[in-house]
Amino acid sequence: MAVIRRANRVWTLVLALLWVSSSTRGEQGEEYTPSPITQIVLLGTGTPGPVPERSGPSTAIVVNGRPYLVDLGPGVVRRAMASYQKGVKGLHFSNLQTAFVTHLHSDHTVGYPDFIFTPWVVGRKGPIHVYGPKGLGAMTRHLLAAWTDDIRNRNEGLERHFPEHNQTGYQVVPHEIQPGLIYKDENVTVTAFRVAHGEWKDAFGYKFQTPDRAIVISGDTSPTATTVDACSGCDVLIHEVYTEKAQLSSPPVWQQYRLKYHTSSKQLAELAARARPRLLILYHQIYYHTASTEEDLLREMREAYKGKFVSGHDLDIF
Repeated sequence: MAVIRRANRVWTLVLALLWVSSSTRGEQGEEYTPSPITQIVLLGTGTPGPVPERSGPSTAIVVNGRPYLVDLGPGVVRRAMASYQKGVKGLHFSNLQTAFVTHLHSDHTVGYPDFIFTPWVVGRKGPIHVYGPKGLGAMTRHLLAAWTDDIRNRNEGLERHFPEHNQTGYQVVPHEIQPGLIYKDENVTVTAFRVAHGEWKDAFGYKFQTPDRAIVISGDTSPTATTVDACSGCDVLIHEVYTEKAQLSSPPVWQQYRLKYHTSSKQLAELAARARPRLLILYHQIYYHTASTEEDLLREMREAYKGKFVSGHDLDIF
């Protein structure tokens, strides 16, 4: 027992160091204390652009060692395993069972087949459950059909004798949702709310209520009152953002697009002042190629927002 207690103390220290190291980029405002029960892990903070250091959007909420993923950007399983190696034991591939999709844009869903098949091949058992907007069921059926030969060979060929093999780990139960309570277990209560993302009729943000934290994730959206209402003094608001400098440097068609689909740093500062999160995390950061940088984003946010915020990077832990 003494060995176990020492190991637990070491593990607590490791997590504390990770939390400190992950939440110093662009901070301002009052002190924010991380939670020992609920971890937020940024698996991907990017956009459709293939920026190597920023995978496509995906966030893990890990509660009592159980992960809940929001969005499935490219490389999601490998990012999860990188976090596992960094010390977040709940993100082992075998635990990847539950995901929530904000909308069906490709950068948020290209990792869906990765989420289905990669953990199964190395031993995860299923079925898995995925929650998201109308169209998720059709997408799921098409993905499983596209990998029909792969599934058949693994279930009927020599691979069926592998010790890791099972016949359930690729099975998916898709749940097409409406606003309101969509999921509840002993760790989390998840509520979906509509956001405004251009012509997408079904785009959602999510609120996670855990035993010790209220966390809101915007998904892709222009400034939306439902986000303010969902947060309303929440512990953490994770919100997308583009720089004002990028907007001014863009062709008119891009400027029109962003006004309908996304949120500028100035708009986010105004929204966050109303939402009052204890911590604002910036993700899905849009710079328009090299027209602007993270330093521009931090400068714009500091000028407009007086609350505590941080610029999120892949594999950051909060």
